[in-house]
Amino acid sequence: MTVTSSAVLGSMHGDDDFPIEWRDGERDLFWVLDDLHCPNPVSPLFFDIGGWWLSCDHMFRRFGTPFAADWVAKRINGYVYTAAIPANPDVRPEAEEYGNRYAPRVPLSRDYAGRIGKYLDWTLPHYAESFMTWWRERFVPEMDRNFAYLDSVDTDAASLLELAVLLEDAIDIHDRHWKIHWLLNFAEFTARSGLEATVRDVRGEVDPDLMGRLQSSVDDRNWDAVRDLWEIKEEIKGDAGLLDAFAGGSAADVLRALQQTDRGRRLIAERITPHQRRFGYKSIYSHEFRFRLWVENPAPVLEAIRGYVATDYDFEASLRAVGKDLEAAQAELLEGLEGEALERVRRAMELSLGMNPLTPDHHFYIDQGTNARLRLVLMAIGDKLVEAGLLDDREDVVYLRYQELRMFMADPTSIGDARELVSDRRDEIEDAAARRPPAWVGTATEEALAFPYWANWGFPERFHAGPPQATGEVRGLGASPGVVEGTARFVSSTDEFDEVQEGEVLVCRMTNPAWVVLFTKIAGLVTEAGGASSHPAVVAREFGIPAVVGTNDAGDRIRTGDRIRVNGTTGVVEILA
Repeated sequence: MTVTSSAVLGSMHGDDDFPIEWRDGERDLFWVLDDLHCPNPVSPLFFDIGGWWLSCDHMFRRFGTPFAADWVAKRINGYVYTAAIPANPDVRPEAEEYGNRYAPRVPLSRDYAGRIGKYLDWTLPHYAESFMTWWRERFVPEMDRNFAYLDSVDTDAASLLELAVLLEDAIDIHDRHWKIHWLLNFAEFTARSGLEATVRDVRGEVDPDLMGRLQSSVDDRNWDAVRDLWEIKEEIKGDAGLLDAFAGGSAADVLRALQQTDRGRRLIAERITPHQRRFGYKSIYSHEFRFRLWVENPAPVLEAIRGYVATDYDFEASLRAVGKDLEAAQAELLEGLEGEALERVRRAMELSLGMNPLTPDHHFYIDQGTNARLRLVLMAIGDKLVEAGLLDDREDVVYLRYQELRMFMADPTSIGDARELVSDRRDEIEDAAARRPPAWVGTATEEALAFPYWANWGFPERFHAGPPQATGEVRGLGASPGVVEGTARFVSSTDEFDEVQEGEVLVCRMTNPAWVVLFTKIAGLVTEAGGASSHPAVVAREFGIPAVVGTNDAGDRIRTGDRIRVNGTTGVVEILA
């Protein structure tokens, strides 16, 4: 495969610390570490069943994108890297190898990208204007029906054969929901980029901080979950016995204390368990099958409530503050405009604002809810295999590849010694976790860096950032304005949530909605992954917490207990002591 592109800006084709095996043409592409979704090494089964990237051929076909023909993934030393394949006839034949089933059907000319771009420009406004109606009236009811079906199956009573078929149903639902995700994503992207284009045309420049503030939401599933936890906290405040139970040193201590009294058992049955069933289809890392869900384990819920009790978190005040800032940002955007200019900006702003709930809501339904239900089916299969004496742990199934699992279910002798295979794969994941994967590999060109979605990963800024300017300095992207000093707390799992103290600065690889419970008590945020529109950036702005994202190596350079200063405007983190 020959990729025609602009001049090469840099390359990383592997070294002794991070060796890479390339197929023909792969090294010519620009591969970005998917630390936005998968900051850890991923299991073989998750990679095979697929994350967000497996529906990208559908997305690019549906919209007729001139900037890419497909978006593919490669598992390198356990980590997920992704690359965009240009919409270029020279690379289209190879695209079929990556699952782009549409490419071979349409003969392409050299000016394909320019011509198909007109189709994209013609249709996108309709998606932006119509999507919220489709979301409410078509897509959410469809996803709710799919969840109701999966949740209704008695997996304990089902046979292994029935579970094998259920797994295929769950995968089909997964694929469909991710297609909905990309319709949403393009509609949302169009509305927001349309607002920026209108503001730039009217005012001559765009204030990125103001644009960030205009992405906040005050009515979405994240806030619904936080409200429910806050209401449980308020109930606990009025009961001395419950307060004593939540004074325990860990979630396990709290659970034991609650189970010892009638009032505590009633709280579990009436409030804790319903919260798990409503909001618990999520884990610390949603894009993986290796991590237990809140619906499987009440510990994260109890820790969240315990944190709310300790800080007496005021949900209503927090929501009012976000709403007030959102109103102020709208007024600031419209200030000084009149006539046609005012109406143009107002229309674009209202269309963009209407999309704001989609960021947390699509996580709730797709990234979290859909992947979580796939995990539950896999765990049910794991239970059957353990009962049959074929595996030692239900979690072992995720270390098999998709076709290996299917063959193993049908014929346990088909893949050799499954226990040895699983043990080797577990060791590989553990070894991979000790590596520091580079932020990108392959070949970087101006054309490759211009792929519009790289902004979510903080590119091209992360590519051009260079080394720190000072020894005690970590550089990233300013994501939520403000400056704060505090004690750093590095967190890598939900087991460590209870260690986070009020006023500390959270340092982590990446966040997703499961981490929102920590935002009520941290003073600042530093992540290794993400761009200005990523989950940690958006939520930090909602909570008014200074944040720096996309640092690449903050976890290596900042230790728990370090005194640090976070500048969410400049993107600089100083290690003070």
